[in-house]
Amino acid sequence: MSKANRYRLINAIVFFAENTQCCGKIKLFKLLYLLDFEHFKQTGKSVTGFEYQAWKFGPVPVDLMEEWEDLGADLARAIRIVPEKVVDFERLTVEVNPAVQFDPDDFTTRQLNIMQALAARYKSTFSPKMIDVTHEQNGAWDKIWNGGRGSHKVIPYSLAIAEDMPDRDAFLKIASEQAMYQSALDAARSSLEA
Repeated sequence: MSKANRYRLINAIVFFAENTQCCGKIKLFKLLYLLDFEHFKQTGKSVTGFEYQAWKFGPVPVDLMEEWEDLGADLARAIRIVPEKVVDFERLTVEVNPAVQFDPDDFTTRQLNIMQALAARYKSTFSPKMIDVTHEQNGAWDKIWNGGRGSHKVIPYSLAIAEDMPDRDAFLKIASEQAMYQSALDAARSSLEA
């Protein structure tokens, strides 16, 4: 993940933790998925750069899932995971560390608008209710999950684009070219930093 994507990811997590209630792992993962796929639908680019896989309970950003038990130092400076007893289970709630503030500077106006709309729509929604949204019939997750046959397979961002969208192929070609360009930029930045 590029430094820019990592910085945006951390800030998106801070934003959702500050602007929604009951923001545990499942809810956070779903909000990030909705952010990335909606932004791709509009622009041909994700916000975080994550790859999502189809797991039984929904789309999972695997890199973040693997980091969840042992947060990287940069993410641990921004948030903490706090066990919270909820009736008969324990939710791992995301809380923003004291003195950490959301930094909107690395986001476009479109990205901020999508984040604000998602936070407003799902502010008090518990994660089980969000399953209905991310498991929408014929949605991206559902097409890959395919009754379990697509378990742990990557959910292509291209599925965010309706098949009947005019100029869909041209849009996806541009998105692919942008991704290659971004990869080249990230590789060049990494070699300069090394």
